[in-house]
Amino acid sequence: MSNLCKVGENWVLSRAKLQGLIDALTGSGYQVIAPTVRDQAIVYDRIFNERELPVGFTDEQDGGKYRLKRRSDESVFGFAVGPTSWKRFLHPPIFKLWGAAKTDVGIAFKPNTDPVPKYAFLGVRACELQAIGVQDRVFMTPPFIDSVYAQRRELALIVALNCSMSGGTCFCASMNTGPKVSSGYDLALTELLGGGAHNFLLHVGSEKGAQIASQLELEPATATHTNAADAVVAHTASTMGRQLDISGVKELLASNLEHPRWDAVAARCESCANCTMVCPTCFCTTVEDVTDLAGQNTEHQRRWDSCFTSDFSHVHGGSVRQSTKSRYRQWLTHKLSTWHDQFGTSGCVGCGRCITWCPVGIDLTEEVRAIREEPKAEAKA
Repeated sequence: MSNLCKVGENWVLSRAKLQGLIDALTGSGYQVIAPTVRDQAIVYDRIFNERELPVGFTDEQDGGKYRLKRRSDESVFGFAVGPTSWKRFLHPPIFKLWGAAKTDVGIAFKPNTDPVPKYAFLGVRACELQAIGVQDRVFMTPPFIDSVYAQRRELALIVALNCSMSGGTCFCASMNTGPKVSSGYDLALTELLGGGAHNFLLHVGSEKGAQIASQLELEPATATHTNAADAVVAHTASTMGRQLDISGVKELLASNLEHPRWDAVAARCESCANCTMVCPTCFCTTVEDVTDLAGQNTEHQRRWDSCFTSDFSHVHGGSVRQSTKSRYRQWLTHKLSTWHDQFGTSGCVGCGRCITWCPVGIDLTEEVRAIREEPKAEAKA
């Protein structure tokens, strides 16, 4: 039955009615972006039907390792995060800023007039919700507001997900960013399996979410449902694949810029930039002009870039960071130390993607631990 839902209420959505949520979002004008299986990985893409979700799939993750495998049940969200993040929809990897074309009388400039997409993100985990919050600070703090990001963000609706399992490289519990969502969502789901039932506890987080929930066939949640949801999150928090001691980490890294560990990790690092491409908070970009083969049209594009590329810090006279050591040090110290100075928070949310998708399995939790266990504090002038 449909109900008039209010902010703060808990309801039960049965697994059989999950398609109703997708239909309600689509019917409200949203493009539903959700997890789906493609190229032997779970990625985020547009879906129209609940059959496109990764039902019955899970993943195995470790340093430099990612494998899909079948579960013994029909869990819809029984996996950890994959290689893509919601960042690619709010802060696109390639975005046309403007174009230009030759005409009989000269050059005609063409602004980008593409409509702003209206996204509904289905299955946003706590660490990823925190990452979106980090990027909100980066892109939407006056006076420097990124209009591309801001317009997409303001239209987006978020259906968050309390994690029912952690991956081998997850450490959100260490970063205080999960596995339970806390704020910043419109609706939140917790998948409940057991006792012959398959349901979702649905929590209404905003008026926008309440409007969607009121279109669904829901049942009132009981204490049994909420207690079961709490138990799911508690179990996930106790089974993290990694841990990171963040006490004093800002000062620890800032005072160990010449630690020998930087040379050790540089000997392994490929400077491939995988870690920054999969990171949900990295935001560096460059701009390029792309022309057609006839030379009649051009586009001025903004593209993702990385501090791991030698050209990223290139100025007149050469690159500021010529060595792999300096580039890795810049990335890690920015993420865990100087990000606090810029944005008042850590740049890491503990999703573990950078560990999983590093081809040589470099693990930032291990790097920080090594420096902490044998600090080489720099002499003060």
